[in-house]
This record gives sequence, structure tokens and C-alpha cells, in this order.
Amino acid sequence: MSKHDSSLSKDQFNLLKAFKKQISNPQSSAIAKQAESKKAQAAAEELEDTELFKKALLGVKPIDNKNIADTKVMRSKKVDAQTLAKRAAAEGGSEQELTEISDTQAILNPVASQAALSYRIATLQHKVFEDLKAGKIRWFEAVDLHGCTVEQARAAVLQIIQMAKDENQNVIKIVHGKGPEAILKTYVNGWLRQHRDVLAFVSAPENQGGTGAVLVLLKRAEKNPKYKQ
Repeated sequence: MSKHDSSLSKDQFNLLKAFKKQISNPQSSAIAKQAESKKAQAAAEELEDTELFKKALLGVKPIDNKNIADTKVMRSKKVDAQTLAKRAAAEGGSEQELTEISDTQAILNPVASQAALSYRIATLQHKVFEDLKAGKIRWFEAVDLHGCTVEQARAAVLQIIQMAKDENQNVIKIVHGKGPEAILKTYVNGWLRQHRDVLAFVSAPENQGGTGAVLVLLKRAEKNPKYKQ
């Protein structure tokens, strides 16, 4: 029978063709039906799981994020140098430290704006100094001396050293800047070399201020009654 037989319509011809194919290959027809059945069963199971999940969530309220503790470790912020200077003035400061530290010695040894500062006592372990230099030792507190007079900067430096001692901390950061004349940088370099509690100091790594700041290693306050075992 020809496709072009005028006695059959197009739809009749397609139906007859499909019937012949089914008769000639009954196995493929059965496989197709089986596949369709599995597909329908999987869809039904997925729908059932979705409905069960929705029922399980009925009455459940979202978690309140306000009660979740913040586990991020926050680094101490820079303290205001002028505030420290005022605090030092109010407390009277340490007269002994003030007399021990000479401005003259600092002025006689000026440093360049971009110079890298470096100092250590002879008995300090090389590895400790290298760790300080690399910024591997976490600093306790930092003070920014920008905008300070020499007297304010001096008081602030002494005050932050005392704060670290009181908290039994041994690393601080001092931001002195690196202006054209490097005045505060020169003074800080001189003051720290004279302070009896300073074991070492070095210009900070680039990502921590570079030659515009120093990391200072201090003696531990072992005799501080607050930390006596």
C-alpha cells in the first residue's frame, strides 16, 4: 500500500504505519512503555518527597541571626595619641622615665624619611627579632602620632608602653609617619633606643605601614602583681 494511496487519509496512513512497526518489533514497544512507566514513577516519588518535606517544615521558624556570636578575631584599633598624652598629663606620668629619655640624643641622630629603622639588644634571640621584622608577632595596641606635637608624641609613646606593661603584653605598634623632615620618626627612634623596657624595634612590613611605623618588642611585665601566679 502506498503512502500516496488516495483511499487513506494522512492520519490513517500514520496510524497504520505505527501499527505495523509495533507488530514487527513488539520488544521495543514494551521497553518504551517500561521506560515511560519508570519515568512516571520517579516523578510521583519526587512529588511525594517534596510534599513530605513541606509538611515537616510546618511551624518551623527561621533562626534569629541576632543571637549568633561573632567569632571573628578583631585586631585592636589604633588609639588616639592626643588622648594618651592627656591621660599621661592627668596621671602625672612617670617622672623617672621622662628624665631618663633625652630629646637631645634623638635630635643628634636624625633619620631619613624613607629609612628603615632597626634596633635590638645584644642578648635578643635572632629568630625573635626576625619574626618581629616579618610582622609575625601580633601587636597588642597601636598609636598614631600624626598631628601631634613633639611633647604630645613623647607622652603618648610612654603611655602606650605603660599600657602594654599593665596588660602584660610585649608588642606594640607606633605610627610616626614619614614626612619630608621625618621629625617624629627621628624622635621615636631616639626615645625607643633609650627606654629600658624596649628589647627591639623595627620598621613595619609594607602591609602594616612600612617605614612610616615601627613594631616594638617590650620586656614582659613579670613582676606585675596583676599577673603574679
